[in-house]
This record gives sequence, C-alpha cells and structure tokens, in this order.
Amino acid sequence: MSRLLDLAAPAALGAAATAVAQAALEARPPGGRERWRRTNFAGRDVTLLGGAAAGIGATAAPLLAAVAGGHPRVAAMAVAAAAGAAFGAVDDLTEDTTAAAKGLRGHLGALRRGRLTTGALKILGIGAGALAASALATPRPRRPGAPGARAADVLAGAALVAGTANLHNLFDLRPGRSLKVAAALSAPLALAAPAGAPGTLAAAALGVAGAALPDDLAERAMLGDTGANAVGALVGTALAAHPSRAVRAGALAGVVALTLLSEKVSFSAVIEGTPALRRLDALGRR
Repeated sequence: MSRLLDLAAPAALGAAATAVAQAALEARPPGGRERWRRTNFAGRDVTLLGGAAAGIGATAAPLLAAVAGGHPRVAAMAVAAAAGAAFGAVDDLTEDTTAAAKGLRGHLGALRRGRLTTGALKILGIGAGALAASALATPRPRRPGAPGARAADVLAGAALVAGTANLHNLFDLRPGRSLKVAAALSAPLALAAPAGAPGTLAAAALGVAGAALPDDLAERAMLGDTGANAVGALVGTALAAHPSRAVRAGALAGVVALTLLSEKVSFSAVIEGTPALRRLDALGRR
C-alpha cells in the first residue's frame, strides 16, 4: 500500500500537468487552431494540440515530481521528454521540402547525402536529449569496472531512451495505440522497479498516458511526433534509470529488434492479423 501511495503522486502530477496544458492550449492555440488541425487515418479532423499537451505533461511531470519528492536528479531527467516534445513539434509543424525521406533509414540516408530533413533534425535533437538524460539517469555500478564501462553504459542508455521515443512514434498509427504501449511498459516498471527515479518516472509517464488517452481514442486529438516522442522518451528514461544492467540490456535489445522489424513489417498488419492484439488495439476506440 505504501508503494502504491508513493507512485500515486507522480502519476497524479503527470495527469494534472497534461490536463492543464490541454485546457490552456485549447483556450489559446499557438499560431491559431488551424495550424494544429490534421486528418487522421479514418479521414476525420483531429487536433495535434492533444499531442502538444502530452509533450508538455511528459516534460513537466518529472519536474513537479522532483519538487514534491525532493529528488533534484529526477527533474534533470526531464531533458529527454523536453527534446522529444520540442523536436517532434518541429517535425509536426514544419513542412519538409528538402527531401521526400521517410522512416529512420530515409532520414539518415538524406543526412548522409548532405540534406538535413526535419526528421533528421528530430533524430539529432532527440539523440542529444537522450544522451544528456542517460548521463543523469544511468546508475553507476557499485564496483568500478573497466575505464570505458561507464561510458558504454551511458551510450547504451542513450540508445534506449532515443529508441523508445522513436518506437512510440512508430506505434502512433491508430488512435490510442502508442499510449497503450506506454501504459503497458510503464505500469509494471513503476510497480516492480526499486524506489527512486525509475518508479517515479514510470508512474509519471502512466499519468500522462492516462490523461491523454480519452481524446486520442475518441479521435478528437492525435499525439503526432510531439506527444509520441515525448511520452516515449519519458518511458525510455525510466528504463535507463533501472538499476539492473540486465533489465536495461533486455529493453534495449527489444527496442532495437522492433525498430529494425518496422523497416520490413507493418505493425498494423501484424496487429490486425492477431486476434488478441486486434481486440486490445481496438479497446476503447471510437
């Protein structure tokens, strides 16, 4: 019971920050409401303001949780979510005319050819934020190892944070899907991780996902890159902060495998072809 109460505070702060941001953005949309209007997969008009609210919530939740719990390191770990929200917004709101690149491979290929797409800018920006967050979040081993062991752990953590942010964006192809993935990862992590940064960040991510989910499922709003990358970066930071190297390595292996698979296989096709996944994916959807 004590553990649940400890997790309730960051979850509530994440939900409250997202709800307040949503109300403020709806009352006064930056650049006007039309700038945020999009057409979703079903041809319905939705707003990206929900994704912006989730991005703000994912950034603010660790800061608020740090103030409430007196953990300054947790506040600094908000840098990855902030980078995800900021560079995701650039990609969402700026039409890319430099290349017709799509996907991780396409944007990196354009970058190698000397063309900086907004997608490549997002990759670089989120990567930098992930590296900073990993340097703060990745636990130091109790026993000093080889000289490069700490650097390797931080780089692996950065890959985990950035990869999780990208993976959530890859799942954001149907209403509620990316947020369900965030909840499925953050709920058990919050409950099972030792007290401290991993549980606090995971609980905050769960609160953000819970607050953003109703509008996403109802197709009133969509996450876009802004929300999906920010929430995914927060979940990734929680994973990178886990004290078990085996847990971090397993999570990174899973993220890398799914990312590589996404270049060859349609997640939507797999979900539609698997009855259990199809039912879970459609749960609560309009």
